[in-house]
Amino acid sequence: MAGILANTILLPQPPIHLPVSSSRSRSTRRTLIMVKASSEPSDSASVSTKSSEPVVFTAPPNFKPPEPQRFAVKPGKLFDVLGASIGLLFRFGTGVFVSGYSASFVSEDEVPPDQYAFRLGGITVKESSKLGPRPEKPIEIYEFEGCPFCRKVREMVGVLDLDILYYPCPRGSPNFRPTVNQMGGKQQFPYMVDPNTGVSMYESDGIIKYLSEKYGDGTVPLSLTLGPLTAITAGFAMIGRMGKGNMYTPAKLPPKPLVFWAYEGSPFCKIVREVLVELELPHIQRSCARGSPKRHELLQKAGHFQVPYLEDPNTGVNMFESAEIIEYLKQTYAA
Repeated sequence: MAGILANTILLPQPPIHLPVSSSRSRSTRRTLIMVKASSEPSDSASVSTKSSEPVVFTAPPNFKPPEPQRFAVKPGKLFDVLGASIGLLFRFGTGVFVSGYSASFVSEDEVPPDQYAFRLGGITVKESSKLGPRPEKPIEIYEFEGCPFCRKVREMVGVLDLDILYYPCPRGSPNFRPTVNQMGGKQQFPYMVDPNTGVSMYESDGIIKYLSEKYGDGTVPLSLTLGPLTAITAGFAMIGRMGKGNMYTPAKLPPKPLVFWAYEGSPFCKIVREVLVELELPHIQRSCARGSPKRHELLQKAGHFQVPYLEDPNTGVNMFESAEIIEYLKQTYAA
C-alpha cells in the first residue's frame, strides 16, 4: 500500500511551498502556505501560515466520540441524507464501486472476524477489485463540493481507489482558491497536482484520462465519457443539496490536514464533506468505495467499518457518525 496510513504519510516528501501572492508569475515568492509530509511517524502532512500566530486546537468541551450506529439517521437529518442520495440516481452509482469490482456469496466462516465482508442477517458477501499502480505520494486536488466538473473527478478517484489530499476552494475562500490562480494562472476547478510525476493540470476530462492511464488500466467508466451529458447529470446530482459545499464559511485553518475515510457515492459522507469544503479544511480522503481494500484497513484500525470516519491529528479526535462529525467540525474550526 502506498502513501498514507491513517493520519500519517509514511513515505518522505519534500516541502511544497504554495504561492499566495497576487502576481501570476510562477517565480514569485512561495512562503505563506506550506504543505509538508515526513517519513517520521510523528509527523503528518501540515498546513501552516507564517502570517498568523499558531493556533492550538482542542476538542469541544466535554466532547466524547459517539458510538457508531449502522444505518441510523439522526433526527432532523433525514432530508439531508435523502437529498444527498439523489446524486446516485443521476450518476448511475458511479464512484460507488472500485474498478474490477466483484462479489460472491460465501459462508460466514470463510471470512475471519478481522477481515471486512458485507454482512446482513445471515448473508455474507466477499468483495474484491482490481487496482492499478499506487501513487507513493498523495495526489493533490483543488476543488469544491458544489462543482459538477469536480464531482466527475471525485467519482473517478473512487473508481481507482486513490487517496487524495484535497484543498477545498469554495467561493470566497481566502487560502487555496488564490493559490490555484498563482500555480496555474487562472481560478478554474478542478486543478490537480501530482507530486509523483510533476504533472499539474486543469480540465476534468483531462484529469480523469490522466488518472485512469497512470493509476488504472486506462479504462474510463461509460458514465464519465458522455461529454456534456456527464456534466449535466453531475449538475442534476446536486439538486437535492441546493448549493451546499459552494460558499466559504469563515474558519480557522488547522496546521495539519484532517483524514477522512469516505467515498463519493455515500450520502452520509457527502453531507460531511460539504462542511469540510465550506470551512476550507484541507483533508486527506481515504477512498473506501465498495471493493476497496481500505475497508479492511479501517476495520482493523477502528474495530468497526463504517463511513464516514474522521481522524483529526490536530486534536487527537477519531470518530464515526456523520451528524456528530459535522457538529464537531463546526465547533472546532468555525471562526
